This record gives sequence, structure tokens and C-alpha cells, in this order.
Amino acid sequence: MNVSRRTVVKAGGGAALYSALASIGFFAANPAMASWKKDWFDAKNVPDTLKAMGIAGTPGAGDIAITSPDIAENGAVVPVGIASKLPKTEMIALLVEKNPAMMAGFYEFAPDSLPDVSMRVKMGQSSDVIAIVKADGKFFMAKKEIKVTLGGCGG
Repeated sequence: MNVSRRTVVKAGGGAALYSALASIGFFAANPAMASWKKDWFDAKNVPDTLKAMGIAGTPGAGDIAITSPDIAENGAVVPVGIASKLPKTEMIALLVEKNPAMMAGFYEFAPDSLPDVSMRVKMGQSSDVIAIVKADGKFFMAKKEIKVTLGGCGG
């Protein structure tokens, strides 16, 4: 029997039934979790991160827009948006160069989806943020400097 979460919530009227069914293993594991890229998040510098992502050399420039404040007053919550106008965008990743864990996040896209993401990142100090985009099997990169006046990592 293939029952979706939405069907269970509608029929059961809420979280109690869903929680009970989840605790006994009624729902299958989420296949999206299979795309976790641990080695991408473990890399400590830009060359190592690019190597872990399977990128040889430095990616070229592309039609990628990074939207963020030039000066962030609080490094604990820095809003960053990335939009790709490259055709056939498959993936967007954001790196914060001077953070202990450089990879802030990555997003994979279905065909014909809108490759535009926004997130809030923690920055301990002023740093470059780097957007890596995979489009049509090729990698592209954009970079922007963000100055932080109050550090988010204990500063």
C-alpha cells in the first residue's frame, strides 16, 4: 500500500497519528537524503572543496547573480541569494570562504525549474561568498565580498 504523508495527515487529522506511524517505521526513508555530500561540507578551503565537487581547475564566469548586503551588521544572520540565468542549471552551491565549514549549502534542481535560492548564513568575519553553479554539465562561479561588522561565530 502506497500512502503519502498528506493522505495520512488529512485522514488522521493531525500530528499524533503521523507521529505514531512514523515511530513504527510506516513511512519509507526520504530518497532526497541520499544526495548528502559529506565530503563537500568537510573541505576546509576553496581548492579542496572544488576537488571534492569533482571540479578540475577554476570554474569560468557565468550569468550568476549574488544578492546580499555589502556590509552585514550582524554576522549571525546574513541574507544571501543566488540566481542563475544559465540554461539547464542543475545545481547551485554557496561557499563562505573564511568560515570553518566553507560549504553553506547546495541545491539540486529538476529540469525546467527556476534556479533561484535564498538563505541566511552565519559569517564569523568579513569574507568572500562564492556561488558555484552546474549548468548543462559545466561548472561556473561568481564571487562577492561581504563585510561583517559584528561576527556571528562568537565575535
